[in-house]
Amino acid sequence: MTPPRLQAQGLAFSYTPDSPPVLKALDLDLEPGSFVGLLGPNGSGKSTLLKLLAGVLRPVQGCVQLGGEDVSRIPRGRLASTLAFVPQDVHVWLPFTCREVVAMGRYVHRSGLGLLDSGHDEVVHRCMADTGVVDLADRRITEVSGGEAQRVRIAQALAQEAGILVLDEPTSHLDISFQVEVMDLLSRLNRTRGLTILAALHDLNLASLYCDRLIALRRGHVLRDGPPVEVLEPALLREVFGVQVEVQKEPGRRPRLFLVPAENREA
Repeated sequence: MTPPRLQAQGLAFSYTPDSPPVLKALDLDLEPGSFVGLLGPNGSGKSTLLKLLAGVLRPVQGCVQLGGEDVSRIPRGRLASTLAFVPQDVHVWLPFTCREVVAMGRYVHRSGLGLLDSGHDEVVHRCMADTGVVDLADRRITEVSGGEAQRVRIAQALAQEAGILVLDEPTSHLDISFQVEVMDLLSRLNRTRGLTILAALHDLNLASLYCDRLIALRRGHVLRDGPPVEVLEPALLREVFGVQVEVQKEPGRRPRLFLVPAENREA
């Protein structure tokens, strides 16, 4: 089944009435089945935007629509079966097994009596197989590596059987091998299952390699929205991140970025 369209119109948000706005009149339209990277420095509004899209926060102005329906009016259970949110740095302190953590994603599919359908275990196993964590099933989530734990959290999100996956910095604090592992997994889920994926990312080269569309945020505004070749430009990256980079573009290949050290920067 094709995921519904996720849209934001005129989105504005402040955490308190007296604080400056984090997002200002922001519009967004995610096509079903797309793999979109959200870029921007810390404080640009990435995490806030993802929470608004996932229905965790409510906008001060504007609205978020899922399949044309206001997210704030969708019952939580139905929303969770359509859109799965993987927040940043979720620490599980209780020693649940990895299978138990993944099974928590099935909570949205319980019946009116609080019971799960007979296919529950099969779904949990399939999601663990898809994310390569079947061998971790009986291990405690507190005992696995950062990359393994992230794959378990993605398996939990998949267990919701949602068509849209929203992730806040899924590769943060991971070694490069685990970063590639997570991005390979997301790419495969996008291709084989047709999931719509929106992920906040810090590594611009990973974003270029895996995403078919990038959105650059700065101070709550969208500065650029388009394919990597249009977004990853030196002038824009200097404006967004305050750094000088060289961008290598070759026909038929994704852009590659190289940071310019201070001694080689242009005046």
